[in-house]
Amino acid sequence: MGEAVIVAGVGCRKGAAAAQIEAAIAAALAHCRLPAAALALIATSQAKSAEAGIAAAASALRLPMVAVPQRALEDAGQRTATKSERVLLRTGVPSLAEAAALAAAGPAARLLAPRVCVGPATCALAQSSDATTDPS
Repeated sequence: MGEAVIVAGVGCRKGAAAAQIEAAIAAALAHCRLPAAALALIATSQAKSAEAGIAAAASALRLPMVAVPQRALEDAGQRTATKSERVLLRTGVPSLAEAAALAAAGPAARLLAPRVCVGPATCALAQSSDATTDPS
C-alpha cells in the first residue's frame, strides 16, 4: 500500500478570484493543522472546472486540478458532513467541496474536517486510504 493522499475539494461562486480560492484552501489546511505541502491535488466538479480562479489557484500552488464527473460527485455526496439545501439544488450534492475531495481521494477516503467557507469559496480536505485516487 502507498502513502495516503490529501485532496483539497473546492467550490466557489461564479467569478471567484484565485486569491479567494487560495484563502479557502489555506483556511482548511490551518483548520486541520496541515502544511500546504501536504496537498496532492485540487478537485472540483466538471461544471466548476472552467472557473479561472480555481485553475489559477491550482497553478499558483503548483498542484494538479481534477474535474470530478457528476456521477462520482453524487456517489461521494452520500458521505459528506455538510448538508446544504441551496448547494444540493444547484449542484446535486449537499457540499460540492466535500464531495469533490472525497470523490477524488477514492472510495475509501475520509473527510479530515467539514468544509470551510472564506468569502465566495469553500474548501474541504479528504484523505485517501492509500496512494490510489480515482475521481471517475
